[in-house]
Amino acid sequence: MKAPCEMVVWYVIPTIRSELAKELFKLGMIQKEIAVLLDITQPAVSQYLSDKRGKELELNPEILVLIKNLARDLNQGKATTKDMVSRTCQICREIKSYDIICQIHKEKDNVPPNCSVCLDLDK
Repeated sequence: MKAPCEMVVWYVIPTIRSELAKELFKLGMIQKEIAVLLDITQPAVSQYLSDKRGKELELNPEILVLIKNLARDLNQGKATTKDMVSRTCQICREIKSYDIICQIHKEKDNVPPNCSVCLDLDK
C-alpha cells in the first residue's frame, strides 16, 4: 500500500498546479511567466493548460476559490513564492478535510474499504 503522501504528489499537487496555471493564464500571464512563478517547465504549463496533466481530480467550488484567490494575489504581486508554498499547503489541507485523499487512495491503490490510514494520520 502506498503512503497517502504519494497520492498527494501524484494527484493533488498536479491538480492544484493545473488550476493555478489556468487562472494565471486567464489573468494574462504567458506560459513562460507561469513556469517561472510555479518553478516548473514551460512544457509542464502547456500540459496543464491543455488538460493533459493534472485532471485526475474534480475540485469542489470552495477549493477552486482558494486557488483563484492565490492566482489573483500572485498576479497582482500581493503574494510571494513563499506565500504560494504556504497557501498551497493550506489548499492541500483543505482538500484532505474533504476526504478526497482517502478516496483517491482507495481508487488508485486497491486499499481495503475499511482502511482509515489517511484519517488516522491526524491522531
